[in-house]
Amino acid sequence: MAANDTIADMLTRIRNANLARHRTVHIPSTKMTRSIAHVLREEGFIDDISEAGDGIKQQLILALKYKGKNRDPIIKNLTRVSKPGLRVYSNRKELPRVLGGIGIAIISTSSGIMTDRDARRRGIGGEVLCYIW
Repeated sequence: MAANDTIADMLTRIRNANLARHRTVHIPSTKMTRSIAHVLREEGFIDDISEAGDGIKQQLILALKYKGKNRDPIIKNLTRVSKPGLRVYSNRKELPRVLGGIGIAIISTSSGIMTDRDARRRGIGGEVLCYIW
């Protein structure tokens, strides 16, 4: 499958695995997907990240988190904001707050991929990749 939008593909795979209550999800490994996965782990949305395969077939394996007896997914919603056809940028003064700070926005900045909170603290803006809560 030749996906042009690796971020949307990653979010869709996580969303589908969450709905099916899978423990892990396999995602093609790129610099961007690896960076987003690390942000998700730091923010407590996923348990662990491991890698399998080599070369072009390298995959990230994300361990998903659930809570309670019903195994409700920690990640309630993943929304792609900036798309290949319509990029969405935000300066440091206009960085979005997701659900009043409950969720996170993942921002691609000149200093790497980070949450809206980190970008606000550093005083930098960038491309708004997605919202997660």
